[in-house]
Amino acid sequence: MISALNRLVDLVEEHIAEEFDVRGVAAEVGTTGYHLRRMFSSLAGMPLSEYVRRRRMTLAAADVVRGEDDLLTIAVRHGYGSTEAFGRAFRAVHGAGPGEVRREGGPLRTQPQLRFHLTVEGSVPMDTRLIDRPAFRLIGHAARVLLIHHGVNPHIQEHITALPPEEHPRLKALGDTEPGGLLQVSDDVDPDGREGTELTYLHGVAVSRDTPAPEDLDAIEVPAGKWAVFRTAGPHPQALQTTWAATATEWFPSNPWRLRPGPSIVAVLERADDFSTASCELWLPVEPA
Repeated sequence: MISALNRLVDLVEEHIAEEFDVRGVAAEVGTTGYHLRRMFSSLAGMPLSEYVRRRRMTLAAADVVRGEDDLLTIAVRHGYGSTEAFGRAFRAVHGAGPGEVRREGGPLRTQPQLRFHLTVEGSVPMDTRLIDRPAFRLIGHAARVLLIHHGVNPHIQEHITALPPEEHPRLKALGDTEPGGLLQVSDDVDPDGREGTELTYLHGVAVSRDTPAPEDLDAIEVPAGKWAVFRTAGPHPQALQTTWAATATEWFPSNPWRLRPGPSIVAVLERADDFSTASCELWLPVEPA
């Protein structure tokens, strides 16, 4: 995976002014576009699209400061059809327009070319199991919420709080298959994992494929496939979020598996009354790399 990400970075530089097909790059390095984008955003701390934009504007800024070409020529060189579109993109990265930067030499915000390296970590073993599951359904109460990487997600918290207290035991009684218990499901997540993008959050349970869902509940159909299940315990949600991040930085780079499209599921096994600590299982859909 490290070599695949570095090859992706090299191809970004080779085609910096062009739109290129991530799926084609992924096929070249033997993975999928979905997995490559998810791993890039997790390890780089930014979506691939944002990295490309920053690199493009870093190189464009050098052309602007040199002053050898007019702004339209520079705009076209870097993939923009007009000086207006180029100016908007330039200002979004640097905080100033190209004309200002040409006159004053700045301000400039440089994005260095990324290079991924393998760091030997893993001193704390990750409690993981791989299981093969037939198709099943997730049923419960769904809402569109914004993606937040750190801390409690207030949009999800608001959604759960709005449910009547009696709804939780009702849902638990409906569950009849793994993952067991009340589940926190994230689906339709942007492959780039951009904070602030929308996803579908479902608060519910897992049922067998043929189990009918009550009409007042939402349902997500989950196809058959393999799952990597990570067990985590400690302060909540920090321990869960740390484990989630470690799947990208430690587990996937050192194991012959990759993410496949599908929902991410958190099963809460035990928790304190105030939810300050919890034991959870994180279910991620995977396939052989």
